[in-house]
Amino acid sequence: MRPLSLLASALLFCSGPALACGPDTNCPLGDRHYRIAMPEGHDGTTPVPAIVFSHGYRGSAQGVMRNGSLRRMASEMGVALIAAKSEGDDWVIPNAPRHMETDGAPEFDYFAALLDDAMARYPIDGDRIVATGFSAGGMMTWNLACSMSDRFAGFIPISGTFWLEPPETCAGPVASIVHIHGTADRTVPLDGRPIGPTHQGKVSAALEMYRSYGDFERRSEATYGDLECVEEASATGEMLKFCLFEGGHAFRTEFVRFGWDQLAEAGRL
Repeated sequence: MRPLSLLASALLFCSGPALACGPDTNCPLGDRHYRIAMPEGHDGTTPVPAIVFSHGYRGSAQGVMRNGSLRRMASEMGVALIAAKSEGDDWVIPNAPRHMETDGAPEFDYFAALLDDAMARYPIDGDRIVATGFSAGGMMTWNLACSMSDRFAGFIPISGTFWLEPPETCAGPVASIVHIHGTADRTVPLDGRPIGPTHQGKVSAALEMYRSYGDFERRSEATYGDLECVEEASATGEMLKFCLFEGGHAFRTEFVRFGWDQLAEAGRL
């Protein structure tokens, strides 16, 4: 068992008010933490699906929980909102400015421990957990899709992609991904930009890599409000959907709801 998973298991054997956690109190996980908000009025026993949200650069789990619109949406959907937290200002993922040499293992260990811990503390349906995130959190989401697809029902990266370039291939089963991005994004441009010793990758390169990995084929184009989407499908029924909106580096709660609904319609939830 990995170190963080061991710590999570040890914590669960303890009891007392110090371990109480939720939307306003950290759920301790070794030297890290996360926060969780169950749907309002939940009976405490019925399993519910969950959204795991990765924050942007210098963000926090506390900040995610302060997003009233996101909290309300998750509650109205009957979904638990789980806010992950990076150890420092940013996620330790391959080719990130201060983490050029990492393979991402510290984060993958953390997310595995987070899922185990959350499901032990609360009635979470492990078959209906979706990973999403904005900006640097979208980058974290792409890395989870490529390395931990067996732990999630689908992925909704928003305005984020791999640093520098995508990996040559991914691990685990092919997953369903709904990527959402602004056409005029200058913070994480569609074609990337140099930052320090590295470079933000091209969104098109991430999509091309995953298209090849999952053997996706173009199926259709559709407009959903102000989202212009291209959908592709794999032989196994997974979905790769790329959606653009006119605008810059912006997060909207409805993007998460849209991605969730698309995954549900595809039979992933």
